[in-house]
Amino acid sequence: MEVLAVLVALAAVLAVPFVLLAVALKVLFVLVLLPFKLVAALFKGVVGLAVGLVGGLFGLVAGGIGLVAGLFVLFLVLVALPLAPLLLLGGIVWLALKAFSPAPRTA
Repeated sequence: MEVLAVLVALAAVLAVPFVLLAVALKVLFVLVLLPFKLVAALFKGVVGLAVGLVGGLFGLVAGGIGLVAGLFVLFLVLVALPLAPLLLLGGIVWLALKAFSPAPRTA
């Protein structure tokens, strides 16, 4: 049993430098990549803001186009559609008057 305890203690003593080396390498790796992470975060923020503003602008334009189209359809339904029979009669009268009027003479 004592031999097993000695082997565990020896393994722990041998593992400590490797653990410290691994921790040091991880810290060094993080410190080397930190500027790139900061630049990437800044770039992501700036690009995200620009894309968001452009998308919002396009959304406003699309909303304005939709509003104009909706008002046009509303005008057609509430104004032009009830006047359609009168417009049709007016067109028929205009065609009849044009058909019975003499053609202009050309010299």
